[in-house]
Amino acid sequence: MDKIVIESGQSLEGEVKISGAKNAALPILASSLLTDGQCTYHNVPNLRDIESIKQLLSHLGAKVESEGDVVWIDSSGLYNHEAPYELVRKMRASILVLCPLVARLKKARVSLPGGCAIGARPINFHLKGLESMGAHVELEHGYVNVSVKNLKGAEIYFDIPSVTGTENLLMAAALADGITILRNAAREPEVIALIDVLNQMGADIKGAGTSKIIVTGVSSLKPVSVKIIPDRIETGTFMVASAITGGDIKILDCEPDHIGGIIDKIKLSGSEVEIEDKSTIRVRGTDEIKSIDIKTLPYPGFPTDMQAQFMVLMSVARGTCIITETIFENRFIHVSELRRLGADITISGNIAIIKGVTALDGAPVMATDLRASASLILAGLVANGATEVSRVYHLDRGYEYIEKKLEKLGAAIKRVK
Repeated sequence: MDKIVIESGQSLEGEVKISGAKNAALPILASSLLTDGQCTYHNVPNLRDIESIKQLLSHLGAKVESEGDVVWIDSSGLYNHEAPYELVRKMRASILVLCPLVARLKKARVSLPGGCAIGARPINFHLKGLESMGAHVELEHGYVNVSVKNLKGAEIYFDIPSVTGTENLLMAAALADGITILRNAAREPEVIALIDVLNQMGADIKGAGTSKIIVTGVSSLKPVSVKIIPDRIETGTFMVASAITGGDIKILDCEPDHIGGIIDKIKLSGSEVEIEDKSTIRVRGTDEIKSIDIKTLPYPGFPTDMQAQFMVLMSVARGTCIITETIFENRFIHVSELRRLGADITISGNIAIIKGVTALDGAPVMATDLRASASLILAGLVANGATEVSRVYHLDRGYEYIEKKLEKLGAAIKRVK
């Protein structure tokens, strides 16, 4: 099993290109199941989760090919309505094939998904939405079985904004009879990206970026050629890397409009942030990082996927701050590993109190989930001595070549078999 070893002391400088967004690519690749013909996707990141969805689509009968960052998917031969446990268990986003299968084949049998152990992420929103649209849904031996004669438009309300729930039901509604209204829908850029792709395929969807989305079903969709949007979480992670090392990093091929909350917090912590054009951000770190409070919220609030990275930044800041996690109940499981490096963090329910220390100390640590992996690497960049991060297969699910990108910026980092 691989591990990543980091030696501290380097102030990171240079340019880094941001990869395509995993969380945008996954639902967009799944949407290929809605149409006959070959779809082409550009700027697709080379990640374990992307490989997982490609394997799943192939299992369902799609023809999947790729070269570099381009993926071609032809679902003309779609025939299999079952997504088995051995493929779905690797990644929670596998549930995104559920509604396309129901919309296209009128039935689906999908294993309950796996993924990072950061808290309960029930799929009841997906299932209640399908039932509202006339589908018969039952849970049996760890599988969701869905069948329907014809999906019908319905009014669906989310108790809390659900990204995958919104995305899944958008794909069902695109081919349903009549009008579907999604209320309290998720507003994330990845949801907007999926809506843009579905509309290019011939769907009739209005309200992207708002909490009320109106979908008028159409009889069929056509293949598309599209480019995946930049990864806003990778962008934020490299912004923190510059801030925590007192570096000077120019971040290319990003989307500043998607990360307003992150930019604001980076500035408040003392770093300089300059938006040089529509796709470039320059971050210059400071010798004295300021403590700031953070509360995770649904978009456009501060993203839960950046909480662990900012916790590391606050661990070496001047003063005391509070981080409140409102999205996932188990998203502080990385704290014990940060404490091994010398961080002063106290947990009370969904609140973390961080007292900044003058320095962290390198030690062997173990990644517990995807974003925790990135936080431990960031900590290693400033911890005295060597930090060894094991279980980096979590990292490979969501960051494309992060150690190579950091090495190019001057970090003393290597992957060890």
